[in-house]
Amino acid sequence: MDKSSIRISLEAGWVSIVINTLLFIIKYWAGVVSGSVSIIADSWHTLSDSISSVFLIIGLKLSGRPADKEHPFGHGRYELITTILIGCLLAMVAYTFFVESVERLQNRESADFGLIALVVTILSVVIKEGMAQYAFRVARKSGSKSVAADGWHHRSDALSSAIILIGIFFNRYYWWIDGVLGIAVALLIFYTAIVIIKKTANVILGEKPSTELKESISNICRQAIGYDIFPHHIHIHNYINHKEITLHIYLPDEMTIYVSHDISSIIEKRLAEELNVEATIHVEPISLMPTDNDKSV
Repeated sequence: MDKSSIRISLEAGWVSIVINTLLFIIKYWAGVVSGSVSIIADSWHTLSDSISSVFLIIGLKLSGRPADKEHPFGHGRYELITTILIGCLLAMVAYTFFVESVERLQNRESADFGLIALVVTILSVVIKEGMAQYAFRVARKSGSKSVAADGWHHRSDALSSAIILIGIFFNRYYWWIDGVLGIAVALLIFYTAIVIIKKTANVILGEKPSTELKESISNICRQAIGYDIFPHHIHIHNYINHKEITLHIYLPDEMTIYVSHDISSIIEKRLAEELNVEATIHVEPISLMPTDNDKSV
């Protein structure tokens, strides 16, 4: 990310910390007053948003460091590490409140939802969904995966509050509703954690080039050279702030090394300009090209 993207992402992190901390205090108070484990669990879910935003800020600060001798590709993957930490934090919160909700059911404990719980829960749904939309908008502008993960954290909090809101209206009929809602909130938080960790781990482990990317590379090569050279064996190396692509191309057998090098350099320059990636190209003689129709492996 460039400096502007890092700046707006950091601003989103600080906004999250301030609003979530205030919302945690209000929701925790409402949970204590009503004796509701689901609202208290939801309040700690909100506080975990603040903690994850602290990780977000630390990760963005570290990822913004320039490349050095020990890290020639930069420090962008610090952001991925931060995102996984956010997911792990969510999973811990989910486990804690799952256990507490089960114990509440075993002890046949119910909650006493009142006007305070109703108002605070509605307020939580509105604020958290608003924060989710804000985080997603910042993530689209900056390309930050950790800000997007923070947005899903906000969204899961809004959904858990919405579940509790529904339960408030049924509490007078079913004593067990609060415990069941606590379990539902815990499972929702855990699912969000798994999605965040899985998506981030895929980037670290290595991404398969999309069909759209392969088509873009083929079009850029064709436009740069004037004829089809069948780019294939495309690999992506994503360092967040720096991306590299390796690929193979086919050129005529009789072409000199000098000319093939010149063609490779032209393509590498065009890929850098249009896709913002650093490309490394391996040249193969066209006589070795497979006879099947799929030339873009």
